[in-house]
Amino acid sequence: MGVVSPVGNDLQTFWESVTQGVSGIGPVTLFDVAQYDCKIAGEVKNFEPVKWFSNPKDSRRADRYSQLAMAAARMAITDAGLLQVSDEQAERCGVMIGSGIGGLKSLADQHIVLMTKGPSRISPFMIPMMISNMASGLVSMEFGWRGPNFAPVSACSTAAHAIGEAWRMIRDGDADVFAAGGSEATVVPLGIGGFAAMKALSTRNDDPTRASRPFDKDRDGFVMGEGAGVVVLEELQHALKRGAQIYGEIAGYGLTADAYHMSAPHPEGLGATRCMKMALDKAGLNIQDVDYVNAHGTSTPMGDICETKALKSLFGDHARRANAPGDAGAMVSSTKSMTGHLLGAAGAVETIVCAMALKTGVVPPTINLDNPDPECDLDYVPHQAREKKIKVAMNNSFGFGGHNATLVATAFEG
Repeated sequence: MGVVSPVGNDLQTFWESVTQGVSGIGPVTLFDVAQYDCKIAGEVKNFEPVKWFSNPKDSRRADRYSQLAMAAARMAITDAGLLQVSDEQAERCGVMIGSGIGGLKSLADQHIVLMTKGPSRISPFMIPMMISNMASGLVSMEFGWRGPNFAPVSACSTAAHAIGEAWRMIRDGDADVFAAGGSEATVVPLGIGGFAAMKALSTRNDDPTRASRPFDKDRDGFVMGEGAGVVVLEELQHALKRGAQIYGEIAGYGLTADAYHMSAPHPEGLGATRCMKMALDKAGLNIQDVDYVNAHGTSTPMGDICETKALKSLFGDHARRANAPGDAGAMVSSTKSMTGHLLGAAGAVETIVCAMALKTGVVPPTINLDNPDPECDLDYVPHQAREKKIKVAMNNSFGFGGHNATLVATAFEG
């Protein structure tokens, strides 16, 4: 597994941060936000793109979202012990790394060039830097992986869809290994400005570390984050044969549509409910089996309530409020309270959270949950991480356009 995030640029630092309740939200430094309503974000810090590419020129010809993806992919492939594969094996190794928006900065920068200097001055690298499939393509080129390769684009569900579809293709026999996940780099003027125009972003500019507050009654929108998450999925016998380190197993995958609104979830969470049920059915598990849910939990007024309704609708008593560590109910937390919302990368970064919870028996908290919304009345593991043996974890990702994706992971018992 590999991760680049506002709270750490490697797996260990990231995991220590989210289990210790460290916020990665702060004032935007990547551009001047004086004229913007929202002046805060979760930025990736101290990132050196050139170190992640074998050819330094390639790093300069890649948008930041592709640079972040390459870093996460190299970490994951290194962690998996698959940096060197034979030509025959390479044809069975696929890449599926998506992005909700792609190279937004490259697009915006080159539009300025067009308007100020004319079409002849547009960079010949504009299109490959901008398009949302290029991270997936660049990773395959870097490591020579010639198996299935494409990039889902489904807003905030992108990375979860990438992992789920990679899982499905391995099950179908199309590949033995996939590097799958998502990347996003939209802390740019057009990104912050666009989401702010929708009134989707928090404007708690004077208190950034407390701005992302899922399920809290004082939440006022999500906080933009940037980053990338990549996991290496591998067919079980293939992994066992080569003695691979196994963090957990993807057991189920659900995907549905709300068919309701461009940017608002269904008010009763019907699509989300069906999505979670589908994932559990695919895994052959019951609702009582789920120990932990990494919620989509973006800190928006409507979204948090709708997800809570969906969880209660599916889980019933199993989703009751249960603040005592010994309770048998499902624990729910939103790590976006610390990372902000990584959009198309969120599903992968949060799948990594689920895998680490399975591996370590630690459930990360929801920080900033000071005044719970009465309509959000589940056990959101407020403020502090909780130690508890986890056997089944669920990860929810819901995106603009009504796209829903749920992954279910289980502890590896082999």
